[in-house]
Order: sequence, then C-alpha cells, then structure tokens
Amino acid sequence: MKRSFFHDLWRLVRPFWVSEEKWKAFALLGVVIGITVGMVYLNVQFNAWYGRFYNALQALDQAIFWQEMAMFTILAAINVAGVVSGAFVRQLLRIRWRHWLTDHYMSMWLSHRSYYVLQTRGAATTDNPDQRIQEDTDLFVAQTESLFTGLLDSVLTLFAFSVILWNISGTFIIPGTDIAVPGDMFWAALGYAIVGTWLTHLVGRPLIGINYMMYKVNADFRYSMVRVRENAEGIALYGGERDERATLDDRFQAVVTNWWTYMLRALRVNMLTAAYNQAAVVFPFLITQGRFFAGEIPLGTLMQASNSFGEVQRALSFFVNAYSTLADWRANVDRLTTFTRAMDEIRRAEQDQRDIARAPSANSNQLTVSGLDLALPEGTVLQRNLNVTVAQGDSLLIRGPSGVGKSTFFRALAGLWPFGKGRIDLPSHGTPLFLPQKPYLPLGALRMVVAYPGAAQHYSDEQIREVLNAVGLSHLVGRLDESRNWGQMLSLGEQQRIAFARALLLQPAWIYLDEATSQLDEESEGKLYTLLRRRLPQAAIVSIGHRATLAQYHDRHVTFGAPPSTMAAE
Repeated sequence: MKRSFFHDLWRLVRPFWVSEEKWKAFALLGVVIGITVGMVYLNVQFNAWYGRFYNALQALDQAIFWQEMAMFTILAAINVAGVVSGAFVRQLLRIRWRHWLTDHYMSMWLSHRSYYVLQTRGAATTDNPDQRIQEDTDLFVAQTESLFTGLLDSVLTLFAFSVILWNISGTFIIPGTDIAVPGDMFWAALGYAIVGTWLTHLVGRPLIGINYMMYKVNADFRYSMVRVRENAEGIALYGGERDERATLDDRFQAVVTNWWTYMLRALRVNMLTAAYNQAAVVFPFLITQGRFFAGEIPLGTLMQASNSFGEVQRALSFFVNAYSTLADWRANVDRLTTFTRAMDEIRRAEQDQRDIARAPSANSNQLTVSGLDLALPEGTVLQRNLNVTVAQGDSLLIRGPSGVGKSTFFRALAGLWPFGKGRIDLPSHGTPLFLPQKPYLPLGALRMVVAYPGAAQHYSDEQIREVLNAVGLSHLVGRLDESRNWGQMLSLGEQQRIAFARALLLQPAWIYLDEATSQLDEESEGKLYTLLRRRLPQAAIVSIGHRATLAQYHDRHVTFGAPPSTMAAE
C-alpha cells in the first residue's frame, strides 16, 4: 500500500476519534482491547491444558483426566463469556462510529449545496453518493474494526505463543555444516507464513480494483431501477419499457461481468489459502515426529507444540487469511476518500471568490444585480451585462425565447450557478422562496409537504387547510395525515398549486418563480397570481415566464434577447 493510502485512511479514521464522541469511543475501544488481551491469555491457558490433558491420557491417569476436564469446563465457560461480551461491545462501538460517520457525511453532502453540485457537475469518481453514505460507511466501520481487532489479536498471539513455541522447539542442524539453529518450529512457522503471504499478495492484488468496480456497477444498476420507479408515468406514456429494459440489462450485465472477474480471481486466492491452511495442520507434526518417536517429548508436549505452531502460524498469516477482506476494505476506503475529496473541493470552491459574487446588499430591502454575465460551464456566454434592481413590494417579469438563460438567471439568484461574472447583492431582510417549474414534494404526510421547507408543527391544521382551499386543492384538505409519494400521485398542475400554497403559508418576503404556472390554464394562473399579490402585498415577486398574460400581474417587465446581449427594460 502506498503512503498516500495511509494518509487517506487517517483522514477517514481520525475525525471520529477526536470528535465529541471520543471519550465514549476510547472507553469502548479500551474494553475491546482488554477483552482481546484476555482472550489471548485464555488461549495460552488452553495451550497449557493441552499438554496436561494429553499427558494424562498417555499415562492412563484417570484422576488427572477428570481434574483436567473440570478445568476445561471452567476455561470453556470463561471463553464463551469472553466471546459473547466481546461481540456485543464491538457491535456497540461499530454502531456509534457508523452513526457519527453517517451524520458527518450527510452534513457534508447537504452543506454548501454539495448534493446539487455533485448531481449537476460531479465527476465520475463521485457516483452514487447515497450508496457511499449508506453502504460504504457501514462496511468501512465494520471492516476497519474487524481488521484492527484481528491484527491486534494476531500481534498478541504472536508474542505469547512464540515464547511457548521457542521453548518446546528443537534444534535444527544446517545441512552440510555443524551449525545448530535453535527454535526450529518457530523459524518454520515464520518461513511458512512469509511464503504464503507473498504468494497470496501476488495472486490476489487485482481484487482491489475488482472490488472497487463491484461497488460501482451494483450502485449503477440499483440507481437505474430507482429511476424507473420515479419516472414510471413518463415511461408508461412513452411506451419506453423496451428501452428501459435494455438499459437495465446493460447495467446488470456489467454486474455479471464484474462478478465473473471477481469469482475467477477469488477462486485462485481461495485455492491458495485453503491449501496453505490445510498443509499447516500436519506441518508441525512432520517437524516434531522425529523427537516424539525417539521418546524425547511426550504426547502432551507434541500436542502443545502443534497448537502453539498453529497459533503462531495463524498470527503470522493474518494477511493471508484476511486478504480478500483487505482488498474489499481498500476499495471501500478509496470510494469514501474520493467522496470526501469531492466534498472538500466543493467547500473550498464555496470559500474562494466565485466568478459571480453574491453578498448582502447595503440596502436590506433591495435586490441588486450589477454587470452580470451568465455563461455555460465551458465558457459560452448566454447574457452580458445584466443590471436590475428589485425593491421589496416590487413585481418583475422576465421574458424571452427559450435557451437565452432565463432559468440560468433564476439559478444564479439562488446561488446555484457560479459560471460567469458580475455581482448579485441580496436583500438581508426577509426570507426568500424559490418556486421552480417542477416543485419538489418530499416523502411524508401531506401537511409536511405543504409546509416544506418549513416545519409542519409550526402551522395549525386550519392554516394548512385554508391555503389548500385558496389555491384550488380543496379535495386534499382531509388527507393531511396521509403519507404518500405525493410527487407521483399529484399532477404537475396540482404540484404547482402546492407550491403557491407554500408561499401563502410561509409568507416569504422575496418570491422567485421560474415557469411556476406552466402546467396551469391562464385563468388558474391569474387567480394564483392575484391571490399572491393580495395576500402578500409587501413581498417582492420576480417571475420568469413565456405567456403574454403574465404581464398584467407584474409592474415591471424585462426581456432577455438572443445571446449575447444586454437586458432591455420595459
């Protein structure tokens, strides 16, 4: 592993252990370490028991046999308690770590509008953020904790049983010389593990990239199915089932292809590790059989040597036995690292001076756009030198043909579009509300949908029912407690009426509308705008629309010409 990997890993691990949860986390970690140390010590006691028990069998000493059986019962009971309590504490540490990490990533994703930036301009390395927050964090915590405790257990076991193995090992004479090397079984275990680790790494290294791709193709396939569910009506109206099936088949074929690649590579690794572990069973007997049959060591010492060799070999073979998990963990770390970097880049870009500067206006009741150029990400200019001032209580209509940057101007006002140059001075007084052409309707009870982005509990049922009646949605007033996917149940026209109901309920001081009545007939459109002006006379309204009938509901009109151009005031 490269140095950069350990740097990335430290960036992922460190935040939790220096957070407000650190004392509880370290306390749990201390318990985990304590239990691990205790279990290794217990294994040492089991090793000593092997020697006494098998010596008793060899000596046909029944009294010692029953004495050792009683000792085994005590050791076994302690072992069961250690295994159960260790598993519980480890799970407790995992869920606390995952809870904190998930909250940390959700905060990063939802701050600085990172979710929007990734969706519109994110690179291929930051695909499927939902999977990274939900699944990858879970795997990262579980695998990191498992690998840490496994490595700790291996290190402690190595130190504890190396001493035992060294003491009961024989002396190896180097062929052709008179040089005697003590600790033959220890050196045999060390050499055996080194060769096994090197071969496993040689065969299994490609698993890192294969596992990384496995996360991606599975997430892409799942996302495609979610898209079908979310756009069911549109697909049905177009009769696009065949095309959607073709897309799903392609995505799933990528899953199958990657899985076959994984299977073939994992087969080689599993064959190697299985043969390695199977040979390790008889390897210590082959080394010590000469001394046993020569009468130099009793049966108990032989079994103790075999057990000690197995423990040392297992400790030294940690990377061999955990290689598939390590490869999966490495891929998981890479995915979380790229996600973290993307969030950091978005935050730094937000802190840097943007091409389009946005700042509070010197006049708290005024929106001022000065010398604004709107451009596409690749640099194509849509509009040049836009200048406009809107005071609280004003109503402004922006018109123009499609493709000249009206919706881009809407996004720039909302702070979603940084491409271009110029300045937008925002009013510091009053809450803004942006109503796009297709309103967002969250999952949940209807009362929550109407109050969004406000809190439903801040409004009475009477208030919510009143605004629904006012915008022509009286058929929904009895369904406030129903939780549905309202974005699929309601027509686009009904959804736009919901947006106006929000404006009436939230009473913002600044309302920005982008084709917010495009799915309504002109009569309904007129009623909603009239209602808005009557209920919120102090609110400023900035509308974008194509219909000529909208002009009568606004005091001022501006027209965007064909790019590049200046904005003409009327």
